[in-house]
Amino acid sequence: MSTPDFFRARLDTMIDLRHPLAVLATRMPWTEIEKSRAPSFARKARTGSMKLEADMFGPTAVVVAAVALALLDARVCPSA
Repeated sequence: MSTPDFFRARLDTMIDLRHPLAVLATRMPWTEIEKSRAPSFARKARTGSMKLEADMFGPTAVVVAAVALALLDARVCPSA
């Protein structure tokens, strides 16, 4: 098996395909795993708000996620 790049070896020549983990990887149902995990990695629209912070270079605008704001509010005002 030749490689188009002289200095890079193909991955299948570096891995012992008879190794138990390599054999297991060929037997895994990857399509089903990808289908079941895809919703977890789907892009979700999230709202945030702008917050002005002052650092050593002056005031800067920072986007703060709504989830982080809710957690911060819960810690600061636990009774609310």
